[in-house]
Amino acid sequence: MVKRNQDIAKLQSSYLFAEIAKRKQEFLKENPDAQLISLGIGDTTQPIPDIITKAFIAEANKLNRSETYTGYEPSFGREEMRERIAEKMYNGAISPDEVFVSDGSKCDIGRLQILFGSNCTIGVQDPSYPAYVGSTVMTGKSGHTDKESGQYTGIRYLPCTPDNDFCPKAEDLQGVDVLYLCSPNNPTGQVFTKKQLEEYVSVARKHKIIIVYDTAYSAFIRDAKFPSSIYEIEGAKEVALETGSFSKFFGFTGVRLGWTVVPKALCFEDGTPVRDDWMKVMTTVYNAASNLAQAGGLAALTDEGMQAGKKLVDYYLHNVDTLREAVESTGLKCYGGVHAPYLWIDLDGQSSWEMFDKLLQEAHLVTTPGIGFGPSGEGFLRMSAFGTQEAIQEAARRITRLMQPA
Repeated sequence: MVKRNQDIAKLQSSYLFAEIAKRKQEFLKENPDAQLISLGIGDTTQPIPDIITKAFIAEANKLNRSETYTGYEPSFGREEMRERIAEKMYNGAISPDEVFVSDGSKCDIGRLQILFGSNCTIGVQDPSYPAYVGSTVMTGKSGHTDKESGQYTGIRYLPCTPDNDFCPKAEDLQGVDVLYLCSPNNPTGQVFTKKQLEEYVSVARKHKIIIVYDTAYSAFIRDAKFPSSIYEIEGAKEVALETGSFSKFFGFTGVRLGWTVVPKALCFEDGTPVRDDWMKVMTTVYNAASNLAQAGGLAALTDEGMQAGKKLVDYYLHNVDTLREAVESTGLKCYGGVHAPYLWIDLDGQSSWEMFDKLLQEAHLVTTPGIGFGPSGEGFLRMSAFGTQEAIQEAARRITRLMQPA
């Protein structure tokens, strides 16, 4: 008999969004005529801009002719693609050969765990995107779940609450080897200031911490005083690698395209460049982003494509304004929703799963319970603005009716 991977066995019984899907299906089985509106998973709903879909079609047509057919793409992405990301997303602040094109930032988040030894300590914001914790557990860098706290032993959970503006304290980073940060944050919607990032980079340089900086929602930052990349901070190239995504900016959630920047200056304790090992990982367990996705990505990273992507982001930001007004009218306090497509709602002492079920059963709304993002998420609820404006307006009406203060 083949023995099970006991690190995978450590994972709690159900991934957050799988549990949400299960409860949703059970509800629909009992209420087949219900008109559900999803404010849960952060999946885009608006069509991909024409300039990009035309590039998909043109690339697909090339695959139908022997004289233009292509097979495997270059392992680290097309040279033009790497150059375009360096130019458009970083204003030339990083080199194209430090950019590694992939099938999405979530996929890279999982693969990055291969880089780090099982004896290193991973630090995560609490609450945080579940993939950071899940990939840490599956690659043997944690113990089992502590029954009292709900946390995995061996992982450093850095509380992010209203008291610290949902940002870890810099002094709490000591003892962490690899730190996952996300800005704009999923789920809280908060954005790091330049001063906060300067403190994190300073601590990381002093204590030799590697920062994994997730910028999947950076397109939603509309105020230049908030950094959209950690490389806007002096010295960050020595301590940080950064993941990026086309998913939310251009509607590529189903297309799958992203990248990771690994600076040449970033090294392990023995002096080995992290970039060298990342190249080994990419060529061993990955076969490059598809030719279709990269063709679309090149079209997206033109002036016309960037402008079209900005309109998509504006659409979702309008949605989140609508939701925030509805929630605040009920007397509940919410965070985020300014430079992010998510609202983080303080339930004023109510259970997050109980509120999830209440909204599902009584308002036919699917949301995300905060506890699914970590222990500090209990008592909060995340709402996503990824929907049609018509659906979001109807959701706002239902929220106002159900949760109106007495």
